[in-house]
Amino acid sequence: MNVPEAISDDLPFLTALRHDLHAHPELGFEETRTAAIVARHLEEAEIRVHRGLGGTGVVGTLRIGDGPRAIGLRADLDALAMPETADRPHKSTLPGRMHACGHDGHTVMLLGAARHLARTRAFSGTVNFIFQPAEEGRGGARKMVEDGLFHLFPCDAVYGLHNMPGLGVDEIAVVEGPQLASSDSWHVTFHGTGTHGAKPHLGRDAITAMATFLSALQTIVGRVVDPLQPAVVSACSVQAGDPKALNVIPDSVVIGGTARAYSAAVRDQLEAEVGRLARGTAEMFGVRADYRFERRIPPVINDADATRRAYAAAASVVGERVRTDFPPSTAGDDFAFFGQQAPACFVWLGNGPAADGALHHNPAYDFNDAAIPYGVAFWSALVEGELPRG
Repeated sequence: MNVPEAISDDLPFLTALRHDLHAHPELGFEETRTAAIVARHLEEAEIRVHRGLGGTGVVGTLRIGDGPRAIGLRADLDALAMPETADRPHKSTLPGRMHACGHDGHTVMLLGAARHLARTRAFSGTVNFIFQPAEEGRGGARKMVEDGLFHLFPCDAVYGLHNMPGLGVDEIAVVEGPQLASSDSWHVTFHGTGTHGAKPHLGRDAITAMATFLSALQTIVGRVVDPLQPAVVSACSVQAGDPKALNVIPDSVVIGGTARAYSAAVRDQLEAEVGRLARGTAEMFGVRADYRFERRIPPVINDADATRRAYAAAASVVGERVRTDFPPSTAGDDFAFFGQQAPACFVWLGNGPAADGALHHNPAYDFNDAAIPYGVAFWSALVEGELPRG
């Protein structure tokens, strides 16, 4: 591992800060304590701070020399609304909230890189350290963009990093092309005519329509989408009737789910096909269908040039442990909205073995502190390589 001594010297501070953030998790758009801590440490490093983008977002700007390029580095701040079950010294102090995806580690690693770069000043250009709120489905990246992030802080390229259990802490995956899928929601309501459960012929059964619709739903991926194009359509919620009234056929059924794709064309196709099936099923059973498709997060696609620069930085830190064959994920990340504004690359930093099977969003998950020096060193090497001194 090629980690500068100055980074190693900062690790006790960064580890303690990570444990503090883990013990005090905050949900999206509520990260006031976390944002204040980040802003304070940036200011102490003599980095210019802008607060309030996206509500609780923080941007630190460090300009050194007269280099013309500017880049953005992003870390997410928020925790998840779920309990922490594992017993550890830095366990969440707030019931029903925990850092189950490692955003505490992401925040600390970017802050560590900012502190290191402010000390060494071994680059020429502008770095925007973007601490984003509300990544976990609440739209923080979109809100920062709408609030003028890239107008106030123009970037020639923007980079994101996420920990990945299962990769060694001395491994970094840097892959061109699709990395994360679009994450969209769909909603279907079948409106029938309720009736006595013993007299179904007197009504229009929305539950039977729902059953046929759910069975047919998987034909979209299996028989409509190009088999060489990855896609997912899942029904995740069904609400109908009352378990205390098992002699009543309800007059409506509400169904909801998710759709994932890596390409714009397939994303359009999923929206159209779920609606087609809903309307066709309704016609078949003589009921009415209401359909809504909610586009939430576009896919994350790594730009070729940005990926090459990220690969060079990763190789300078972990050598041959850079992975270029890591498969994309069907999870989503709203870093995608940043990637629509500037050439982007999203990399995966190893988090070590998934202890006791605790992957992301598991109540026993914890970020691996051993990954901190690799993340700080990667961010620092990326800046120094992207913004070289003349």
